[in-house]
Amino acid sequence: MNTETFAKAYAAFYEELSPSFRTKEYAVFFDKNSQFEDPFQKVEGLEAIQHIFVDMYEKLHEPRFVVDEVICSEEVAYLKWQFIYDMNPKEETQTFTGVSRVTFSTSGKVLTHTDYWDAAQHVYEKIPILGSIIRLIKRKLHA
Repeated sequence: MNTETFAKAYAAFYEELSPSFRTKEYAVFFDKNSQFEDPFQKVEGLEAIQHIFVDMYEKLHEPRFVVDEVICSEEVAYLKWQFIYDMNPKEETQTFTGVSRVTFSTSGKVLTHTDYWDAAQHVYEKIPILGSIIRLIKRKLHA
């Protein structure tokens, strides 16, 4: 197996993620050595990574990923994705794009998964007072 094979299987896993997934589904790609990082957290190990996704399903309404692109080198894969979610069923669907840099062990387990996306634009700007301040700063910078 090679990085491209692992990355394509991993991308399919992301697109199929479900609140019904249990440890056995996560264990296909993660183990005690796997590291996951995004703009809000950095965790290590299968249980901690699984908790991130369980928490996501508890806090958001029908979140899902669509992987648009998978690019691989010998040792690294980059996945360009869209995250689609609602804060609750009555609100408008939100979408943003991000990129994940992923490295795999020789057995196909994730060694490192680092997400890159704009937390200021997609989260902080939506917080009432903080969002107003961030938008004001952005306008000043672009003036």
